[in-house]
Amino acid sequence: VQHWWHSYSGRGIRSKCSDDYLWLPFVACLYIKAIGDTGILDEKIGFLEGPDLKEGQEAHCDIPRVSTHSGTFYEHCVLSVKRALKFGVHGLPLIGSGDWNDGMNLVGHEGKGESIWLAFFLYDILESMSKIAEERKDNDFSLLCSQEAKKLAKNIEEYGWDGKWYRRAYFDNGEPLGSFLNSECRIDSIPQSWSVISKAAQKNRSEIAMSQAYQQLVDNERAFVKLFTPPFDKSSLNPGYIKGYVPGVRENGGQYTHAAAWMAIAFAILRDKKRAWGLFNMLNPIRHCDTADKCAVYKVEPYVTAADVYSSFGLTGRGGWTWYTGSASWMYQLIVRYLLGICLDVDKIYFKPCLPVDWVSWKLHYKYRETFYHITFLCTGSSDKVVSIKIDGIEQEEMAVRLVDDRTEHLVEVKLGD
Repeated sequence: VQHWWHSYSGRGIRSKCSDDYLWLPFVACLYIKAIGDTGILDEKIGFLEGPDLKEGQEAHCDIPRVSTHSGTFYEHCVLSVKRALKFGVHGLPLIGSGDWNDGMNLVGHEGKGESIWLAFFLYDILESMSKIAEERKDNDFSLLCSQEAKKLAKNIEEYGWDGKWYRRAYFDNGEPLGSFLNSECRIDSIPQSWSVISKAAQKNRSEIAMSQAYQQLVDNERAFVKLFTPPFDKSSLNPGYIKGYVPGVRENGGQYTHAAAWMAIAFAILRDKKRAWGLFNMLNPIRHCDTADKCAVYKVEPYVTAADVYSSFGLTGRGGWTWYTGSASWMYQLIVRYLLGICLDVDKIYFKPCLPVDWVSWKLHYKYRETFYHITFLCTGSSDKVVSIKIDGIEQEEMAVRLVDDRTEHLVEVKLGD
């Protein structure tokens, strides 16, 4: 699996990053759950071939060959999951030359370091793949996923919990990262957020961890969300090239919007409306440029998502690396799926919104293939619970909108309340 590549040539990086190959089954599971297109799993796809990394080699840039050997999309997903089942002394997945934060490339460069964020991410995938495998009558793999998920959840609680939040990782020598013991990177946002998103953690611990993350990482006054704090600077910790960034810039303790969106999603899942919407407003680029003074600080486009916002002295509030698709796509998920609560389930949509308390009504125009559904939401109480749905004036027994592609415009009324 390539860590990155140029589409016109195929040239890219083969690395020891531990999360690269897991995004395939992750997205496949989301896609199938929403669309119901299980047939995609039988599509034949070729593999890539290239030289193995040598001993001590972290990465290699090359143009790989497309192999004559191919496998089904399902087989690719299965191989990806099995590739991830490599664990360290704490029973947590090996971090390799970095995980989502590839700047932490020295945490596990000897092959022993472990990632607690990756443990949460892998748990989520194992649970989803277990269900898909069961539906395909692949009982052995379904059981493997289920068993590994249970072991992983146990090890997360035993070795990931730091007392008030979840640790980030373990170095090759067993030293923790993202712990109260650390003078730098004491708390990292992404294991806290994914403890909620993955549902792997004990709920009371997740709530405590998210509260700590909010208190320590969210700067309400200057409207940004730190990835972790304090940034790497002068301690003996050497996590990798991330330490080469100025403290408070990019992944080194600045706002990394990709991760900040995960935090907002986690608060939406916890039904913490105030914090979920508060974070969204901080991430919304328009909010950084709605006055001339703010524009002078932010200095980048107000109509696209920025990868990061700096928190370092003299640069606080400045945006960086705009048009960043990773952050933009998670922002879209945050808005549509978790705040507005629009959930697609093959041929129906159901609603699980997390709305501001002062919203009275709002509208959504939903296109299903060649058919439009014009949906008006009416808030009749303090709860976001769906109490009734009408389609073209007809009351629906099912609290969902059954989608039919009849190329006719439909009027839908959804009432929310107690």
